[in-house]
Amino acid sequence: MNSEIIISGRKIGAAYPPYIIAEMSANHNGKIQSALKIIEEAKRVGADAIKMQTYTPDTLTLKSSLPDFQITEGIWSGYTLYDLYKWAHTPWSWHKPLFEYARQLDITIFSSPFDKTAVDLLEDLNAPAYKIASFEVIDLELIRYVAKTGKPLIISTGMADAYEIQEAIDAAYSGGCKELAILHCVSGYPAPAGDYKLRTISDMISRFGLVTGLSDHTLDNATAIASVALGASIIEKHFTLDRSGGGPDDSFSLEPDDMKKLCRDSLTAWQALGPSGAVDYSRSSSEQGNIKFRRSLYFIRKLSAGTVIGPDDVRCVRPGFGLPPKYLDKIIGKKLRRDVESATPVLEFDL
Repeated sequence: MNSEIIISGRKIGAAYPPYIIAEMSANHNGKIQSALKIIEEAKRVGADAIKMQTYTPDTLTLKSSLPDFQITEGIWSGYTLYDLYKWAHTPWSWHKPLFEYARQLDITIFSSPFDKTAVDLLEDLNAPAYKIASFEVIDLELIRYVAKTGKPLIISTGMADAYEIQEAIDAAYSGGCKELAILHCVSGYPAPAGDYKLRTISDMISRFGLVTGLSDHTLDNATAIASVALGASIIEKHFTLDRSGGGPDDSFSLEPDDMKKLCRDSLTAWQALGPSGAVDYSRSSSEQGNIKFRRSLYFIRKLSAGTVIGPDDVRCVRPGFGLPPKYLDKIIGKKLRRDVESATPVLEFDL
């Protein structure tokens, strides 16, 4: 059972607050100043990490307009694969200044590499972790190559069945990965909340025994918050400065105010779960002060030691500092061990 991973000193797992990843993706819209501002805003609103994607159109696809390469549905309809990735990619020359700026702001930055050359670039920048994107979950050679870096690895599982997820996990471990997490994901952009089947998260935790989270492509935060109650330790959401910015991913990304709410509300949801492990029925700290509003047994007259307690000597009243009401029948007929005053609680020591 892999109960935690550590990225840049931050422990991630059920025993710790949810780890929030702000996915920049293509939301810089071709402007490095926008990319820098996205990093700045991610830090300001409380995200734990900013994540990039490292590819070029030539490392992802072929430059072709044949039907196989044409997108005919969804928000990118009308593009070829090559043209979409040319529009959406983050230039490799930006990576160093973006990494340097994130480190200056003290926010973790890492990326999803899409081929070996991307891994090599990110290793030169000393990336602290790696993410395998959903569509690459079946690229076992890439997973093994990333695993050889020895860095923590997060694998997103959109479109993968249980067998393919296990293959990816096996590939990671065979490559030398020691810290591995997986994300439940629906590879729709955007994805309806009803498609998410969040109970899958609980099954993934028990089936694979790994730190498990959610890569969320819905339009609001409800799905992500709900996932925390089912055990999600990582939440990844696309992040933009302006949802109406017109970029490839802007329309299904969170703006800063909503990302701030995600950071706040996911923490609240995690805190509401209580400590991980066994279910705890003990009173909470906030309830301790309310004990006086519970009923308990109190003496209603002054009695001397040796007196046999009668039904007119005791009442069930608030506050709750005496014996519970269920003991009323048992104390009637008992002798007092000591003198008691009126309006004092009935205690076991008294009998």
